[in-house]
Amino acid sequence: MKKLTSLLLLCVAAFLMSCEGDPGPVGPQGPPGPEGGIFVASAFEIAIDFSANNGYEYIEPYGFDVYPSDVTLVYILWEVTQGFEVWRLTPQTTEFEDGTTLTYNYDFTDVDVRFFLDGTTDFSTLGSAWTQNQIFRVVVVPADNVDALDVNNLDEVLNVAKIDKIIKK
Repeated sequence: MKKLTSLLLLCVAAFLMSCEGDPGPVGPQGPPGPEGGIFVASAFEIAIDFSANNGYEYIEPYGFDVYPSDVTLVYILWEVTQGFEVWRLTPQTTEFEDGTTLTYNYDFTDVDVRFFLDGTTDFSTLGSAWTQNQIFRVVVVPADNVDALDVNNLDEVLNVAKIDKIIKK
């Protein structure tokens, strides 16, 4: 009798665990979400003067929220040719005739980005064309979107990120 009671209790317990109940009426379907997931990016442009006074570096807070998983991309306005701006992804290195190098470089945290000169040349001997009014564009994108981008192409990054306005600082 004990075995039959135990078997009956086991069957009742299994039956009760499999019941879901009535979920009620199903509501209307919501609007479709954005294609390809959520992509939030922000950008700004900044002109920097590098000098011995600032240690040939400059630190700029973003001015918007940046998450630890975001990636910061920095581009330098390399030249203007026939009215078209040519932007290059940094770090960007130039080799001089004497064999020394100058690199425009950066690093970033989730609160600011640091622009700095690097290389083997004596920065104090550089002309103002290399150190004054250097224009940079900073674009922050979620890390999971970087692999799908040609990060060397600023226009593509801005288009995919749907950035139509760059804040000038």
